[in-house]
Amino acid sequence: MKLQIEKAVYGGAGLTHQTDGADKGKAIFVPFTLPGEIVEARILDQKDAFGEAALIRVLSASDDRIQPRCTHFGSCGGCNYQHAAYSTQLEMKTSILKESLERAGLQSIPAIKSYSAEPWEYRNRTRFRIAEEDSTLQIGYNRRGSNKFLSIHECPISAPLLIRAAKALQRAANDDPAAARWLRSALEVEFFTTPDEKNLQMTLFVQKQHPGFAAFCENLHHLIPELTGAGATLVGTGPQRRAKKPQPLASWGAEGLNYPAASEKYWVSRGAFFQVNRFLIDQFVHLVTNGRQGSLAWDLYAGVGLFSRALAKAFREVVAVEAAANDLVSSFKGPGKHAVQATTAEFLRGAAVQRNRPDLIIMDPPRAGVGAEVCSLLARISAPELVYVSCDPVTLARDLKLLVESGYNIAELRLVDMFPQTFHLETIAVLRR
Repeated sequence: MKLQIEKAVYGGAGLTHQTDGADKGKAIFVPFTLPGEIVEARILDQKDAFGEAALIRVLSASDDRIQPRCTHFGSCGGCNYQHAAYSTQLEMKTSILKESLERAGLQSIPAIKSYSAEPWEYRNRTRFRIAEEDSTLQIGYNRRGSNKFLSIHECPISAPLLIRAAKALQRAANDDPAAARWLRSALEVEFFTTPDEKNLQMTLFVQKQHPGFAAFCENLHHLIPELTGAGATLVGTGPQRRAKKPQPLASWGAEGLNYPAASEKYWVSRGAFFQVNRFLIDQFVHLVTNGRQGSLAWDLYAGVGLFSRALAKAFREVVAVEAAANDLVSSFKGPGKHAVQATTAEFLRGAAVQRNRPDLIIMDPPRAGVGAEVCSLLARISAPELVYVSCDPVTLARDLKLLVESGYNIAELRLVDMFPQTFHLETIAVLRR
């Protein structure tokens, strides 16, 4: 059917409405389209409230449409926006963020300021699938909308070292029997590099253990001199494999790396979370922490202490809270620095009973957001300023609505484009009483 795209929506598609037939007026989502374009599309799936379609061809293209840089774009399940000029990507994300907040019933939304950097080769961490095709080891991703394997030879959003390392693995499988044994039982491999691409960590996710991991890594180090450490982790198989706790099997070299960011060095253990955009981390920390000072600050969902270190320069006391706090406990210590290994909800329950009240609370939760209980506890504690860092505008909008209803006002909104070429976006929301 012939359709005109009305706007971009969260998830990467363009929104339109069916123009004829029994389902006239039904919302239709068409990927790889831009606002204003007229396209021909084929309906793939009809739900009660909406339909999903595949783009057949663009009949009238937007002036903002460009040629995608990656040859795998469209087949690969990673990127969504390579067909859009980068300025247009930022405009679409700003519009999506604003609409997400409005749909939650939020009013008096401040102007959204956007921040960006180089939109290519920005990823410091990439996880690849490993599979055999025609008796040859291949590196790849999932095909779009499925769990089927897609072999790749490039990924222009990843740091070049990560792709070079993936290709070196393929060569090692052909030349080294120990490497072949490990890699043929592997499901995935993850590489993580420092921003200058001088140090690299590797995690191999395997289905069984083999001898010779150290020899395999030594040989791989000759192909990838930047490799400073590697580990093999046993994972389950089948549909429930991600529900099973991974089990470390073997290790070689350093257990992590020192990542320089915002005038600090952060020890990041192999597999630990760290922000992915190597070009924007410094500005990101600055936007969250700069200009804030006082007696006591809390950094919730602190990770390795990305914000805690900066806060410690401006607050007499900083409490960093993280459930998986091994790196944090070992590195965030000294006068006025307190690392707490607990979930945010556990910590806040105790703080509310003790009636602790910091000058500032920063929180950077996972995609699921902070949720109703944490919002209720934050309302009881009633800190004068909250900084909420979010990677999901839908859960952010839900939580902000609860916080606003408890007496906070949204003072600032900043969109930081940590994930160019994809629909993902990072938001910094500042709330004050």
